Order: sequence, then structure tokens, then C-alpha cells
Amino acid sequence: MEDHQTNIELEALLDYIKQSRGFDFTGYKRPSLVRRIHKAMQTVGVEGYSNYLDYLEVHPEEFEQLFNTLLINVTCFFRDRPAWDCIRSEIVPQILAQKDPTDPIRIWTAGCASGQEAYTIAILLAEVLGIKPFRDRVKIYATDVDEDALNQARQASYSDSELTELTPEQIEHFFEQSDALYVFRKDLRQSVIFGRHDLIHDAPISRIDLLICRNTLMYLNAETQAKILTRFHFSLRESGFLFLGKAEMLLSHTSTFAPVQLKHRIFSKVPRATFAHRPVATSQPTQDEAFNFLPSYARLRDSVFETAPLARLVIDAAGFLALVNERARSLFGISLRDVDRPIQDLEISYRPVELRSCIEQVYIDRRSVTLCNVEWQTARELIYLDVQITPLIDPSDNILGVSVSFTDVTRYKRLQEELEHSNQELETAYEELQSTNEELETTNEELQSSNEELETTNEELQSTNEELETMNEELQSTNEELQTVNKELQRRSEELNQSHAFLESILKSLKGGVVVVDRDLRVQIWNHKAEDLWGVRPEEAIGQNFLNLDIGLPVEALCQPIRDCLLGLSEGTIDLMLTSVNRRGRSIQCHVTCTPLVRSEGTTQGVILLMEEWKNEGAGS
Repeated sequence: MEDHQTNIELEALLDYIKQSRGFDFTGYKRPSLVRRIHKAMQTVGVEGYSNYLDYLEVHPEEFEQLFNTLLINVTCFFRDRPAWDCIRSEIVPQILAQKDPTDPIRIWTAGCASGQEAYTIAILLAEVLGIKPFRDRVKIYATDVDEDALNQARQASYSDSELTELTPEQIEHFFEQSDALYVFRKDLRQSVIFGRHDLIHDAPISRIDLLICRNTLMYLNAETQAKILTRFHFSLRESGFLFLGKAEMLLSHTSTFAPVQLKHRIFSKVPRATFAHRPVATSQPTQDEAFNFLPSYARLRDSVFETAPLARLVIDAAGFLALVNERARSLFGISLRDVDRPIQDLEISYRPVELRSCIEQVYIDRRSVTLCNVEWQTARELIYLDVQITPLIDPSDNILGVSVSFTDVTRYKRLQEELEHSNQELETAYEELQSTNEELETTNEELQSSNEELETTNEELQSTNEELETMNEELQSTNEELQTVNKELQRRSEELNQSHAFLESILKSLKGGVVVVDRDLRVQIWNHKAEDLWGVRPEEAIGQNFLNLDIGLPVEALCQPIRDCLLGLSEGTIDLMLTSVNRRGRSIQCHVTCTPLVRSEGTTQGVILLMEEWKNEGAGS
């Protein structure tokens, strides 16, 4: 009783939403609809559908939050890219092959949300056709019931994170950057038309080549789905295609849509069958062409008729039973004494089927009549017969009588019933599977939203966890060991600082410039005398290739001596006198000494260059 009252309150709420705001959710699947309404009710702290209805009346701004909860607008560019690749490689070429080069191409994307799928098909067609043919030929109709989503789609502007599924070339070719957003090209935007459209109530758009409706039908019940699919069937051209979401199968609508790529949920329209078949007239044989039986053939003819596997009887034009074969006699209990009796006096005239009216119809139309799956109860079992009544016409176009044939189709009838039963079970299983799959898809989308909220909470917990780790008792003992090591490192660091200060004082005390390079010729040490000599500060030189430095010293002349020192080709130092230009622009003679920098184990790790301005004492006097 309580559940019944709850259902009444739910329907009253849905009716109120329909009457006040024009959104009809009565065709939506109840389990997912109930979950979403409960989520909206929990957000505002209301229990009970009737109380929530009262809340909506007092707080009309709540409708926006409710619709955002009920209408899941989860979409992105090239969602399920393998399916879009199939559209590009297989479906679009078929559409173009059936059209002249100037014929229009009409696309409808139903349930377009914030417009990503509409612009996706626009990008795809522009790449296939070219920009100018696209503008001239293509019209894309994008519809949805959510006005907020449509307003966002009309703006055609998206953030960098929303374009992750597009290639850099597509972003550069089809979007224009405006501040932090990317806006779809205006000349192509004119081919995309957005509008509000209710799939359940509004008239469908006609003459569509490709209809895209992805993950929208799965929220609707079977009756509403069937109604919408009938409208989709009307919308499509005879050669049109329907592109659904990965959770939608159409296994129960094989009479209206046939799968083209079931894996990617692409279907083609099945044309409505036509049954107007005109009979083909055949000429009657002439008397010369008629077959004349000789007496020996008459016996052969009678034997064939008698032993035929089909039950057959012949009735002449006067309505008398003329011939009956053995199979008909055993099946219907007719004896040879019944031959030449009026057919109306025999039980066969009305059992298992009314023959008299059918015979009259054959005489009037002068063509065969077939009755299918006629039941006949024999002594052992119930069988099914196909009854064919055929007029017998002589070469002069006179009716001689009729031939009645009874074909036993029991085996095929039972196989058909078994097949239908199996198909029903299979269809039921498929529908249950589809329903489960749709529910799972809906749950996954809800979990996606919840997961984003949990990520924020997780970051806060992670910060708290890091604070707790510092309070762990096990780390206290480790911390004491680290303090001991830290004291040792501090002592070593002080020694290192003293050594470094000592080395700095040595380098400053040297009269010449000192440069140390490693095996890759990158500068490791550049003392102040080298800075004074060439005008290059240590921070500009250290880390640079020595041969690439722009100083007054002809460094190319030092290339070979440095390599000799690195390769151990020189047993000691190498002295050179080079004409150079110091930082003041004055030409000097620079005495350069190259000395290998040797490790303790004997390997060369670099070269020490000592550079001094050579002053000729004699010239000075």
C-alpha cells in the first residue's frame, strides 16, 4: 500500500514538472529516474515526492538544479573514436556514393547536449568533403530539450581540457583561440543549426542521411523507445543510417533497422515492405501444342496421380468428386465409392476447411487460392496442412474443374513455433541484457561524477596522511640515527667549505687565469683572473663548451692540445703562445699551459688551462 502511494506521488511530481516547465519525464525508465530525483531531494534536504513538489512551488530556482541532475549531459569530441573512424571510412562514403556532387547532405544529432557531437560530425565531414563543399552542401540539425546545454552549444567555445580528443592539427584548423577558450570556426558554424526538440512529443526532422542519437534512448522505457524509433524511421531517407551509443542495441526492432556495424551501434533503415505484386500473364498453348496422351500414357498418368505424396482430389465443373488419390483417401477417410458423388455431400467439403466458398472464388477469379496452416486432427496427432485450390482450364479457356492439394507442413509449423519461441526467449534475454547494460552505463556516468568529488576529498586525506606519517613512532628511532648522520655530514660539509675556501683563495692568488674543463670540454672552474683577462663572468662560462666561448683567446688553437691531454698523448704540460685580445680590446701575447687533470686511479677527467699575459721584459726597456 505504501509503495502504491509512493508511485502516485511520483507520477504527480512528474505531471507537475510537465505542466509547469514542459519537460515530459513520464517515458523515462523508473529506476534511474527515481535515483536521480532522490539525489536532487537529498541535496536540498527534502524527503517524500509530495514535499519535494511543494518545495519546487516555493523555490522555482530549484528546477535548474533538478534538470541538471535528470538530464545527464556527458559528451565529448569523438567519443568512442573507433566508432567515429567507422563512420568516416564506411558510412560517409556510402552516403556520398548515393548522391550527386551537388546534392545536400542532412545530418540530425538528437540529444546533442553541449554540442560536441554536432561539431565532431562537422569536423569529420569537412575533412572528407573539403571546406567549400561542406559549406555548400551540409546541414547539421542539433537538438536537445535542455536550453542551458543548447545555449552553451550555440557559443561553440570550449576549454583546452575539452579538446583533448582532437589532434593538434584539428584544433589549429577548426578552432580560433580567444583568451583561454577555443571557438569553432564561424564560417563552418553557420552549417550547424541548434534548436530545442522533444523526441517524445515534437515532430521529427525529415530527409535525414545520418541520424546520431547516442546514449539518449537508454534512459527511456521500451514503449517510449519504440515510439521514438518509429519517428527516426520516418526521418531517415531510404538509404539513411542511425548511429546510437554503445549501450543501445535495437535487438527488438529488426523490422525497422538492420545492423551495419553492430559493434559500433550503426544501423541502416529497413524500407517498408510493399505487397502490390501484379500477376504475369502467360499465353495459352494452341491445340497443336497440347499434349495428347496415348492409352499407354493414361495408365502412367493414373499411377503418378495415385501414388503422389500429396493428398489430392479433383472436382469437376458440375461439383462432383472426379478423382481422389490414395494419400487423400487414407487422410480424410474417403472411399472409392465416394467418387462421382457431389462434393457438397461429403465431409471433405467443410472439414478441415470450407472448400465450397473457396472453389467458387477460384471459378470467379480463375486463379489459385492457397490456405496456410489448416489444422486437421488425425487418429494419432494434430497436423497442419497447406491447402491449394487450382483451376483446371482446357486449351479453349474453359474451366474443367478444380484440383485440391493438401500439403503436410506439420514439421515446418512445429519448427517455426520452436524457432519463434526461441526467438522470443532470445529477444527477452537480449532486452534484459540491454536494460542491464543501460543501467550499468547510467551508473558508470554517475560514478564518474562521484569520482571527481572523491578526488578532491582524497587530496585532503592525502595531506592529512602525510602529517600523520611524521608522528609515526617507528620513525623516531630512524630520526635519531639521521641526527647522528646529519652531524657527521655537517662536519664533512664544514671541512668541504674550508677546502672550497682554500681552493678559492689559491685561485684568486694565482697571477694567471685558471680554467678547468671536463672530458666534454664544458667549463667547470673559471677564476676571477680569467674573468679579468677576458671579460666573461664565471656564471656565464661555467657549464658552457669552452670552444664555443666568445673571448679574445683563439680557442680553436687549443682544440688539439686539449684533446692530446685528454687522450694521454702528452706526458706533461703543453705550452703555447697565442696572440689574443684582452677584455679592454688590447692585443696581447697570452701564454697558455695545458695540464691533464688526473684522478687518483690514473684516469684523465679533464684539462687545466693556465693563461697569463706574456710581458716581454726587453720590449719594456
